[in-house]
Amino acid sequence: MDKLYIIIPAYNERDNIENVVNDWYPVVEKYGVDSKLVIVNDGSKDDTYEILQKLSETRPQMIPLTKPNGGHGATILFGYDYAIKNGADFIFQTDSDGQTLPAEFDAFWQMRNDYDMVIGHRKGRQDGFSRVLVTKTLKLVCRLCFHVTVTDANTPFRLMKAESLKKEIKYIPENYNLSNVIISVLLIKKGYKVKFLPITFRPRQGGVNSINMKKIFKIGKKALHDFAAINKIIKNSMKEQ
Repeated sequence: MDKLYIIIPAYNERDNIENVVNDWYPVVEKYGVDSKLVIVNDGSKDDTYEILQKLSETRPQMIPLTKPNGGHGATILFGYDYAIKNGADFIFQTDSDGQTLPAEFDAFWQMRNDYDMVIGHRKGRQDGFSRVLVTKTLKLVCRLCFHVTVTDANTPFRLMKAESLKKEIKYIPENYNLSNVIISVLLIKKGYKVKFLPITFRPRQGGVNSINMKKIFKIGKKALHDFAAINKIIKNSMKEQ
């Protein structure tokens, strides 16, 4: 049976994390005893990790990990690397804010052998104008910098073949903040089979959003600088094929 690893980064999610675990743990149970729910604590200042450890005591397929704070991109790369090293066949990533629905996962799973990545397209989003603006801006920047059209580059609802991800993850700089964006760009630009499916995207279900407009502007400014360097890496990697 295929081994599914669900990777969820978490930072200061004490008010939300138990509900997220209760939502997603039944998914890994459904898809085999070797499937795992891996939640990576990104150096939270609250007791998120202690809660995760307690929850894992009665959930044998749940793995709580912790690392120094490094941001969302670095944390998902940490989780992806863990899944690949532990023999995952498929890797799914979502976030710890409860905005996505486990009920929508099965449609992705049914397509797992047909595509290298099935990624959610957030239609009718309910998480605020600033987040929608970021997504639209990223789509434009990806088109300008990488000459690819990515419907929704940074969606935290993506199912990937571990084998395909393993081939491309090495090109992403360590601790890079917009890792999922670059993964989307890499797979599309290199001709992997990628499918976008519409998903529900609710408001945050608990806790406090750690991203604000100031941080968004800072991330965007750095992204423009980094994308030029990453574009060179992508071009060189394509020459290697």
